Amino acid sequence: MENRIMKALVIAPQPFFTPRGTPFSVYYRTCVASELGVEIDLLTYGQGEDVDIPGVRIIRVPHFPALGNVKVGPSPLKILLDLLILARMVVLLAMRRYDLVHAHEEAVFFSRFLKPLFGFKLIYDMHSSLPQQLTNFNFTSSKALIGLFRLLENNCLKASDAVITICPDLARQVDECISDHGKHFLIENSIFDPVALKAGVSRSGSNGAGYPASDAIDSVPPEKPLLVYAGTLEPYQGIDLLIPAFKRVLGERPDTSLIIVGGSEPQVRYYRSMADRLGLDGHVQFTGRVAPEVARAFSRSASVLLSPRSEGTNTPLKVYEQLASGIPLVATDIYSHTQILNSDVAFLVKPDAEDMARGILEALAPDGRSREVAANARLLYEEKYSRKVYIQKMRQLLEYLA
Repeated sequence: MENRIMKALVIAPQPFFTPRGTPFSVYYRTCVASELGVEIDLLTYGQGEDVDIPGVRIIRVPHFPALGNVKVGPSPLKILLDLLILARMVVLLAMRRYDLVHAHEEAVFFSRFLKPLFGFKLIYDMHSSLPQQLTNFNFTSSKALIGLFRLLENNCLKASDAVITICPDLARQVDECISDHGKHFLIENSIFDPVALKAGVSRSGSNGAGYPASDAIDSVPPEKPLLVYAGTLEPYQGIDLLIPAFKRVLGERPDTSLIIVGGSEPQVRYYRSMADRLGLDGHVQFTGRVAPEVARAFSRSASVLLSPRSEGTNTPLKVYEQLASGIPLVATDIYSHTQILNSDVAFLVKPDAEDMARGILEALAPDGRSREVAANARLLYEEKYSRKVYIQKMRQLLEYLA
């Protein structure tokens, strides 16, 4: 990278930074770019807590609490906030000359059309396919609208000076669309440093349901094998497979406990009712939503970690942390996982209750492969996904643009 300081405007159309559903990808991209000498203005939504990133100025559009919090996926509220982002972006571009605009997700649409006017280089940070989001989150079923977004996305990919993708599936989609593969960088969201909040800002470690961070370890039954799932409880996460699988595990290992970390109140009620119907009361704990550090405390206490996802193509972000944990992982043998996992680094199982139970029992076996599999997983993480590797990929991106 050249010796001169590069100036970048990062556009993050999402809450930044929030205790739940936190945009870790934006945070870590920004932290590492700043470490590498880039001077950054980060333009984002008003919702969220201020974080401390040296060399980064966080600029927010107004927050409208009366309209509720921003939810994952497309929504009318996001459209309103994106229009405010666009207006503020134009002002910033007119006032200050930026070398780069680093656009996350839908911010690439208006960045692409402002690019010729202001002469910046454009990075498209592609976390998912936006046309797919329209259908995945039931925002629209209009083929015309979905087709329009697909045309816009393809145009943005071709017009961008660099494209970042986060998993092999997205990388394949991008490579099929663009001819210049040298501008495409696969940079997985694979680091998980502690988040530095600004002085005077504190984040509660409790979900209001009796799971403060300091008590997370104490709630784990002592001297018992512990299975831990941590994540959302959306249907594609496979919790409906995990709970009956756990009943089968209890048939052979009655000393085992299961903790399911995450989920909204209605989701927790639904899955707790399922567990009760199967006679698992007292063997399964549900925490509901908790702060990330609480989820990590539970995961560190696990004998076996779980990723029972039943469908999807993007790699779950938690898988990288699971690889680095030194704890054996049981994961479903679907493309979402097998982009990075294989049978050397995880216990892969079919997405059904019977085979999931088999994999869990194999991972719990004291004379089995658990130690070898966990060691292989840590080695894979260090070689391909560690912070050192992440920084090198970001450096290569900036050198390419410089």
